[in-house]
Amino acid sequence: MRKKYLGFGITISGMILLLVGCGRATSSATHHSRTLNLMQTATLTTLDSTNQATLPEFNTLVNTTEGLYRLNSQDQPVPAMATKMVKPVHHGTVYVFHIRKSAKWSNGDPVVASDFEYAWKRAMNPANKPVYTYIFSGIKNADAINSGKKSYRSLGIKATGKRTLKITLDHPIAAFNKLVTVPVFLPQDQKFVTKVGTSRYGTSASTTVSNGAFKVASWTGSNDTYLLKRNRYYWDQKAIHLKQIRYQTVKDANTAHNLFEDGKLDDATISGVTAKSLQHDTAVKHVDRAWTYYLQVNQRAGQPLENRKLRQALSLVINRQQLTKTVLADGSKPASSFVSPGTAVDPTTKRDFSAETSTSTKVNIAKAKRLWAAGLKETKVKGTVQLTLVGDDQDVTKNVAQFVQQQVQQHLSRVKVSTKNVPDKGLQNLKSDGQFGLSQWYWLADFADPVNYLGVLQSGNSMNSGRFSDKTYDDLLTKAKQTSSQKQYWQSLRQAANRLQNQMGIVPLYYVSETHLVTHKLAGVEYHAAGETDYTRAYFK
Repeated sequence: MRKKYLGFGITISGMILLLVGCGRATSSATHHSRTLNLMQTATLTTLDSTNQATLPEFNTLVNTTEGLYRLNSQDQPVPAMATKMVKPVHHGTVYVFHIRKSAKWSNGDPVVASDFEYAWKRAMNPANKPVYTYIFSGIKNADAINSGKKSYRSLGIKATGKRTLKITLDHPIAAFNKLVTVPVFLPQDQKFVTKVGTSRYGTSASTTVSNGAFKVASWTGSNDTYLLKRNRYYWDQKAIHLKQIRYQTVKDANTAHNLFEDGKLDDATISGVTAKSLQHDTAVKHVDRAWTYYLQVNQRAGQPLENRKLRQALSLVINRQQLTKTVLADGSKPASSFVSPGTAVDPTTKRDFSAETSTSTKVNIAKAKRLWAAGLKETKVKGTVQLTLVGDDQDVTKNVAQFVQQQVQQHLSRVKVSTKNVPDKGLQNLKSDGQFGLSQWYWLADFADPVNYLGVLQSGNSMNSGRFSDKTYDDLLTKAKQTSSQKQYWQSLRQAANRLQNQMGIVPLYYVSETHLVTHKLAGVEYHAAGETDYTRAYFK
């Protein structure tokens, strides 16, 4: 979702700035009120886990709400709302969970098994306009629900008692334990959601409740600064050291750097020229993520990029080495596959999955020109091909857009690329309406398995804004999901990844390596390669 942008920071009245090193300040919040100041790179618009999948939302939810399991500092699932790790029965297709008696929502309501059943079924209900339904594939009836053949009410989850939850699968899911740590599998307080109304739930602090370490406060639904305050009902109080977390939307890397220097951010993400100039700063922390940045290509009928040769030509003229070294300059690497390095090792070959499915990222202008000319002839395009490249309004997104625009127009004939950068909500509207030729997007793996990437591009997937559709690709993914053989599973995924590259369903650009500026006193942060960063156990030394 994803991937992928956190941030907060406000000047506190009466702040005393303590100088550290070369003029760097340390916030009074850090030392007196146990407030952690973070940043988001986009504005938070919702906390309804059932119908959105954006980074600001997921980044906030991982610090406010818990599912059956959560990821620990070793990226392994551990019990959260569930009392223990559960082993499946009936040949790996049935899980029975027991919910903690001490688990409560931030309004004091008990967390019960039916809260999970309610939320999961809301996330599959077409009336709720869900966007992340494909991830339920493998849970009983999920595929039939997604294809409109069965009601969302038939999903294989059932509260069989107040604190007993039964989940039934269509077939064993190897990554199930990590899968259910994804925010879309969070519970919702059915009593509270019903009271405030499903259309209003999660739209402001007053219409949101949490069962995790913190609860959202001072959030109107659109403001750029808000708080997460400690949840006094959280079941594991002894593990929580912070009093509150303060978020601030910061879209510019230079601004993030200045706020960090002034002691108004404790963990800031930077990129571009700012990151390049600070690579040797003692506060720099490099965080490798299972995160790929790519171009979605509009392949709807009648669109010029419906033609594969035109898509291939575009990919061949983009100099990814130059993009990562001079435009990003933050440690990111050229992308040669959709699946990021370090996501998963193929157990049948003992190789990194990304490496074994990679193709060359070498620029080939001559071949690109031949493919472009052939594609134009096949599509019978007359005049100039007009392509609108859309993206969000972050500075780094705009810089990448300008680079892609320049590369395409410099090397290919009869093409004009117009860039359009808008806030996240406007971007989603443009994409859902098909009003783009190319769209800048990313995928930050929610759990460490290649299927989490590849499944996004199956036909009909709500995340597949470019409408890539290929029967061979779909069949390979279906085969992988339904087999109980490890050999067949990984072989099918490799073939699907290669098919995606061959058809140029998307144009991979780079693998994200985040550059953070982190105050030296901050500890206990769980930076997950797949999933969102967890600050709930953070503390100041």
